[in-house]
Amino acid sequence: MGAPPTPVTAGVPLRPGPGVPPADRALTRPRRRLLAAAAALVALAAVGAGSLLDLRTPTPRPADAPAGDFSATRAYEDVQVIAARSHVAGSPANDQVRTHIEQQMRGLGLETEVQDTVAPEAGQLSGAAGGATVARVRNVVARLPGTDPTGRVFLVAHYDSVQTGPGGNDDAAGTSAILEVARALSTGPRPRNDIVFVLTDAEEACLCGASAFAASHPLAADGGVVLNLEARGSTGPVIMFETSKNNAKLVDVFGRAAPHPVGTSFAVEIYRALPNDTDFTAFLDQKFVGLNSAYIDGGAIYHTPLDTPAAMDRSSLQQHGDNALGLAREFGRTDLTDLRSGYDATYFPVPGGLVRYPGWLVLPLALLAVLAVAALAWLTRRSGRASTGRLAAGFGLALVPIVVAPVAAQLLWLAITAIRPGYAELLDPYRPIWYRLAVLALATTILFTWYALVRRRVGPAALAVGGLAWLALLGVLLAVAVPGGAYLTTLPALAGALGGLVALRTRQTGPWPVVAVTAAAAVGVVILLPTVVLLFPALGMAMGGVAALVAVLLGLTALPVVDLLHPQAGGQRGLVALRARRLAALPAAAAALAAVVLAGVGLAVDRFDAAHPAPTHLMYALDAGTGQARWLSHETDPQPWTDGYVDGVASVADDFPGIGGDDLRAGPAEAANLPAPKLDVLTDSGSGGERTLRLRLTPQRAVRTATLHVDTSTATVLRAEVAGRSVPVEPRTGRWGFGLVFHAPPPEGVEVTLTLRPIGAQVALRAMDASDGLDGVPGFRPRPPAVGIVGSHTSEMLAVARTYQI
Repeated sequence: MGAPPTPVTAGVPLRPGPGVPPADRALTRPRRRLLAAAAALVALAAVGAGSLLDLRTPTPRPADAPAGDFSATRAYEDVQVIAARSHVAGSPANDQVRTHIEQQMRGLGLETEVQDTVAPEAGQLSGAAGGATVARVRNVVARLPGTDPTGRVFLVAHYDSVQTGPGGNDDAAGTSAILEVARALSTGPRPRNDIVFVLTDAEEACLCGASAFAASHPLAADGGVVLNLEARGSTGPVIMFETSKNNAKLVDVFGRAAPHPVGTSFAVEIYRALPNDTDFTAFLDQKFVGLNSAYIDGGAIYHTPLDTPAAMDRSSLQQHGDNALGLAREFGRTDLTDLRSGYDATYFPVPGGLVRYPGWLVLPLALLAVLAVAALAWLTRRSGRASTGRLAAGFGLALVPIVVAPVAAQLLWLAITAIRPGYAELLDPYRPIWYRLAVLALATTILFTWYALVRRRVGPAALAVGGLAWLALLGVLLAVAVPGGAYLTTLPALAGALGGLVALRTRQTGPWPVVAVTAAAAVGVVILLPTVVLLFPALGMAMGGVAALVAVLLGLTALPVVDLLHPQAGGQRGLVALRARRLAALPAAAAALAAVVLAGVGLAVDRFDAAHPAPTHLMYALDAGTGQARWLSHETDPQPWTDGYVDGVASVADDFPGIGGDDLRAGPAEAANLPAPKLDVLTDSGSGGERTLRLRLTPQRAVRTATLHVDTSTATVLRAEVAGRSVPVEPRTGRWGFGLVFHAPPPEGVEVTLTLRPIGAQVALRAMDASDGLDGVPGFRPRPPAVGIVGSHTSEMLAVARTYQI
């Protein structure tokens, strides 16, 4: 039976109940605690289930779906053609994919062309390793003319794949979705605005196809709205993770027109801060506006031979296409003359839609949350539930789980990777669900253990206020530094403070205090639970500590509900107190046991096998001038298979500058009979202390890239052109202080013009080309079934280099 009620005036208790120290009073004191706890937990579980169910992907539509609908089944037929095999830019396989896309677009009656040009890279993906980067690209561009255009809408995806996989998801998903959207749009009434379908080349190499289109194609001259479709996994909800700046109007359209709008302003903030790029980057560089979307779960297969059509979750493809079609139609009829809002929106998914509000409200809301928590602290002290000292202690102690939980999650993953080292080479394990649940159980263990240890001394009310205070302060910090993420802590803190105030102003033994704190916790569940779920695939288990942190913040918003799992606070003595402490330890013990069991199940279930091979990385590099060859690997802790090729650490920056300057695992290799790229001098002239070399770099075999580097101890590079295009001259460290990288070089070679300031009589140049596949290399042993290829742009690379003195 609960403690007797306390006399109240206007809902505020004037004195503590008999035998219960004021510091140990909770925000709620229901007479039937177990019943109240059960009801609150069921309510929160229902809210959480609704939030997660809203992230589900839609059922794929059949091939006989209405003509105006998107059908994943129809689109999948294109996936099977596009991703039949690896089709890196410049390869015959990529030519076949391009031909298929052209035929499909022309068959729809769309104005279709191929943009064939040489373009520089966009973003920061590839230039850092080898130098200034360009590529020969062939983009497929088709247009559906509008009836009364106010601008253009561009649907963009790349049709090339990496060399290590067929790209069933990355990006046959985006390419096939655009083909199906084009079919759906072409069967109905024409839109008001032009719809331009851009299937880009050489995205995996350097974003060069998107760069060529955005910077030089006539259809891109006036800008427009870009909808970029990507994939970085094989399943999961499609997330709109990046926007152009001042996105409020764009986000409003997304929230209204996308049938399955999943996206957060927090993701946009994080992505802007990371050194990641997609084709969308090239359009942003040219002042386009738009949205970037991808599905990202199942990242273990990313850029590997396992990224086949069979690996695709067609429900994710259906969501990709539904959203792209809905947005294309909405932007197709919208006045596109002014889509910049002057500010970014804050937004996040909730069951049934997308909450969004102006970015200028972020800081006022954060400050309001601070004031609300301060008011709760004041009322908590005035009502006798906590002293000033205990409120201060609650605030200080609430920092403990915020710090300890993410650290513990990272330590857990370090232990798991020590047992299973191959995980270090994967974006995520093949079957990550068990490890994700283990991290959540670990965070729950830490929160419950902390609460059980400090609750009796500090008091439930003081701890609840302290937790909300940290959320409110984090909201202010985020509002200043990362405005799009401030809602994560501001809104739960504000809701928690308001719920606490209502609980303190109502009769403590009645149901309404429990209803108030449960409703407040539900706000935290709606906002933070989907964030936790989406953070795991976004960041991978290697950064599982971030998800653990958000899980603890969710727990802090629900502390008054967590308190209902514990016996009545205060007043216990002797055996009663001992029994209370034992009961309080049960939730923490159960969570700890769950964490251990879940991690163990993960290790038992997610073993490397033929269907889920251990990732390995291997390259072969030959110096055709000296006849010396080496095996090279990026693996820091080589797998047993890789260990058979490498036996130490070495730097290859002087011998193979096109590979990069990082230290690699290396081992001796038998020299293959392979020719180096040929370097011919077309003209050699000089005046005014400058020397101009016009050269032709010609691969002597089928290759993916060709590079040329200048020894800056023999000459200083003043200007450079590749295929008639000027490229930046950015000095690099080391011997080869200037470099050029050309992706998809044509068989006839690449013309390079260098204007130099000679230092000596001769200029030293290092030419290298790279192809894919090691099967024909002497000494190479095919991988066993349980050994796979890591998703890397240098996996399976075969490089041949030679130094020329001119």
